[in-house]
Amino acid sequence: MSYRGVLGLAKTRFIFATDLHGSELVWRKFLNSAKYFGVDALIISGDTTGKMVIPIVKRPDGKYEATLLGTSYVIKEEELPEFQKKVRFMSYYPYVCDRDEYERMKEDKKYMDDLFKRLMVETWEYWLSLIPERVPDHVRVVITPGNDDDFIIDEVIKKNPRVIFGEGEVLDLDGEHEVATCGWTTPTPWNTFRECSEEELLEKLEAVIAKIQNMDTAVFCFHCPPYGTPLDECPLLDENLKPVTVRGDVVMTHAGSKSVRYVIEKYQPLVSLHGHIHESFGFCKIGRTYCVNPGSEYAEGILRAFLVEIDGKKVKRLQRIEA
Repeated sequence: MSYRGVLGLAKTRFIFATDLHGSELVWRKFLNSAKYFGVDALIISGDTTGKMVIPIVKRPDGKYEATLLGTSYVIKEEELPEFQKKVRFMSYYPYVCDRDEYERMKEDKKYMDDLFKRLMVETWEYWLSLIPERVPDHVRVVITPGNDDDFIIDEVIKKNPRVIFGEGEVLDLDGEHEVATCGWTTPTPWNTFRECSEEELLEKLEAVIAKIQNMDTAVFCFHCPPYGTPLDECPLLDENLKPVTVRGDVVMTHAGSKSVRYVIEKYQPLVSLHGHIHESFGFCKIGRTYCVNPGSEYAEGILRAFLVEIDGKKVKRLQRIEA
């Protein structure tokens, strides 16, 4: 039993967040929430890695130059650490190099891809090193990769002793509640790493669900939200990946998974945790199951999350958090 159970409070309290996309500022807020809210677990569901390397090129005069979000910067040596921090907090990977290496990065795609993966791994290793100083020892940290996450990060997460890696596994949350994990999604316009057809996704979901011992107290943690709900609404995109508008209004569509919805309707877990669609934050019920998507504002450095309290077969609290 958790320490909260001993105190007569809800059996288990956890923070759920998703879609950080490399924002170190959001990651730090996520870790800090463990102490602030007195939780038993931190659960994150996918899309944790950054999308871009920002070269910081050293000039002959000892200064550095970089371009960030269309703005050119000239950086003094003593200003470099603060600028690197700014880049990391904006979800990018800063990389200091000379002019020759910068030119190679532009011309050699393989070199750039290898560098990007190296920075991704180094960043995750650094992020995970922050856990012991910020998260109490009794708090479980569960991390499931998402469709946007390169497979290269899996081993980095698995080897960290403070983290429980979730992908296609059923994890013990507190001796009573189990968490079934899957970070795969249906196809997206961006052809990301963990995408598959509805049929393949259903096979993956059924395979992990089969490992659950007690569905009455189970938690699903599936990165893709259920189709046709308030959790999967997003703008319809044209062939150029631009939002479709009619008379000035953006046309909305549903981008979740019918397979995810099917298994929720079929098995009726206690809670189902989702992400993937950043603009569709909120919660809904499918049968008896509470389904949540905290949404994401990673680019603004805002942590969006849900505080969830569960006790046996009951959901005691679903509280949306912004920080």
